[in-house]
Amino acid sequence: MADKEVPQGRLGRFVRLATMGARTSAGLLWNVQGSAQQTAEVLGNLRGLAAKIGQMASYVDGVVPEAQREAYESALSKLRSQAPRSSLAQVRALLVAELGGNLEQHFARFDDDPIASASIGQVHAAWLHDGTKVAVKVQHPGIDKAVESDLANASMLESVLGALGGNRFDSKTLLAVVRERFREELDYTLEAERAKGFANEHRGDPRVIIPRVFETHSTKRVLTVEFVDGKRFEEACLASESERRAWAETLWRFTFKSMMGGALLHADPHPGNYVFQEHGRVVFLDYGCVQGLGSEHRARAILVHRLALANEDEAFESASKALLGTRPGQLEQPSVDYMRHCLQPLFHTPYRITRSYAAQLVSEMKALALAVRKVPADQVMTMPPHMLFVNRLQFGLYSVLARLDVAADYAGVERTIFKELSTQGRLPELTASA
Repeated sequence: MADKEVPQGRLGRFVRLATMGARTSAGLLWNVQGSAQQTAEVLGNLRGLAAKIGQMASYVDGVVPEAQREAYESALSKLRSQAPRSSLAQVRALLVAELGGNLEQHFARFDDDPIASASIGQVHAAWLHDGTKVAVKVQHPGIDKAVESDLANASMLESVLGALGGNRFDSKTLLAVVRERFREELDYTLEAERAKGFANEHRGDPRVIIPRVFETHSTKRVLTVEFVDGKRFEEACLASESERRAWAETLWRFTFKSMMGGALLHADPHPGNYVFQEHGRVVFLDYGCVQGLGSEHRARAILVHRLALANEDEAFESASKALLGTRPGQLEQPSVDYMRHCLQPLFHTPYRITRSYAAQLVSEMKALALAVRKVPADQVMTMPPHMLFVNRLQFGLYSVLARLDVAADYAGVERTIFKELSTQGRLPELTASA
């Protein structure tokens, strides 16, 4: 795509959304009158939070209405890595301002054409003076102001909450969490620290690859990591069944080892953040959006997963209520049923996650959110703020796995995780057998 400056002002960004007929106050940004291509162009030019919503719509099953799905997914997929890019002059100026000196002091060679451009920044290939090839992520100039404009836009934030299934719950608290997570994505220093944390959690795992961070060439707005080769997602989906199965199991392992071991969610699971290599190896990119769970949620999630593996229905139901914080009433059983449906890959193995299954989970969450409006206040549970990003991860991961379209032993993967954590003395005490 051509170079484009990021529109920064709140009014200017709102006007651009209005040009495509977006009914943002009523829900999601893709409820529009214009074409899929027009929507992709507007969201891409805006970048920031607008582009992130478009990214979610490009691959999460059940978000875009079925009649429009194919056209919108095709058009919006460009937002994952082919969004409009910032000009070379702007990029070079930002690099010099952040790293100091001149570009030649830091890189023996720097490719001017970006290899990817997305919602917050763009990536260039470069070589250090010792010959190491690296990927340099540079923030779009002005993106910080653009994100702040989006975070001040109530309609935009309502769209985010709708996409994550939380627009009918404690909106004040949930909005605070959304703002915090998306502001954090502007801090590449924080992202570098998180990448190292995930690398420590998965150290020694031959299938989970986390690129090394070069701190000497990284700042708050520049992040330099080792360059990795491999298949992009679209190529991986065309690979052999055995390859796709190995990658699917690696994706599951990374996600739930991070959750069960480190109480961390890699909460931006879109297909552009994975690179697929031989022997089931997957490279995991982008640690800008990470959600911590806390020790109590981690312990309760571990119990729920282990009870699902053991097919202990009654205990599973009780543990699910504790995890979700349900209250007696009309919402309680549907909430437990939803949790059971989410964990079908553990109750039944091997399990093939399909696009219809992934879409049904999104529909069930929407139905729960709407049901909240119809029940007495004393029956409405208080959604833990981090559950927004649990939903984002759940919807996104399952939609990615559905496109790999293979039956996999996800239950076996989790049994291995729990065995490792037990050997390391890292499993919390459980209040029910599993």
